[in-house]
Amino acid sequence: MILQPPPTRFVLRGALDAEQRDFLDTFGFLHFRGFASPAEVEEIRASLRAIEADWTQSGRQYVNGIPIRYGTGEDGAKLVNRFAFTSLFSPRLREFLAEPRWEAVRLACGEQFRLGDREKDGVVVNQFINVPGSRYKRLGWHVDSLRDLFYGRLPQPMLNVGLYLDDSHRDKGALRILPGSHRQGLFKMLFGKWHFIDHRDDPRETILEADAGDLTLHDGRAWHRVGRALLTGQASLRRTMYVPFLTGPYEPKSETSPVPFYHRFGKVLG
Repeated sequence: MILQPPPTRFVLRGALDAEQRDFLDTFGFLHFRGFASPAEVEEIRASLRAIEADWTQSGRQYVNGIPIRYGTGEDGAKLVNRFAFTSLFSPRLREFLAEPRWEAVRLACGEQFRLGDREKDGVVVNQFINVPGSRYKRLGWHVDSLRDLFYGRLPQPMLNVGLYLDDSHRDKGALRILPGSHRQGLFKMLFGKWHFIDHRDDPRETILEADAGDLTLHDGRAWHRVGRALLTGQASLRRTMYVPFLTGPYEPKSETSPVPFYHRFGKVLG
């Protein structure tokens, strides 16, 4: 039986206290309010607009072997629905990720974790918008840690840290997570749901409603998805920056890195 967590927002000040650690161990996620200021959020948004303009104008298709997911916006102009290795293209974003407060995030994950800005998909930004040409209106149920299987190993501990660049409430779809599912075995991780295909509501899911500047941390072994916004057009815009904290061998990517199989599979699914 999956327990339903109380709607708790914490404040991140350093290594997790006993209450926060127990919440993470029990439910598989944490929600911290006010991690970034409104001015910092707007600076990151400006960096994204500059990167998007550069990539769309140059026709870039991959970053370090990871495909860029394009769509079209409300005005029909080309936009990036999914950025990969985003921090490598923005000095301001690298400065932000180097600030001391991120050491508190790393310690929240654990002493053995490191910032994986050059590994896996790097710092990812998902840009959801509910318009006809967008490829990211929603994201089906999935488990992040399963990508390790494509590297020939069992799923490793991984904590995804999401910084919200827009308010993300129910009317914008919001993040949905199955609390406690990070404790599942490999079989349920593989076959508990149809990865990325299944978008159905689950009566056990918790909806994480966050404000711009909030930070969430969720275990990569937990089932989660993003619902489709009730709003349409620019009002539905929802941007989240995911900063990976990893353990295991250091495996940086480069421009000669091949496209991972899980991204080829995802392309087939659309």
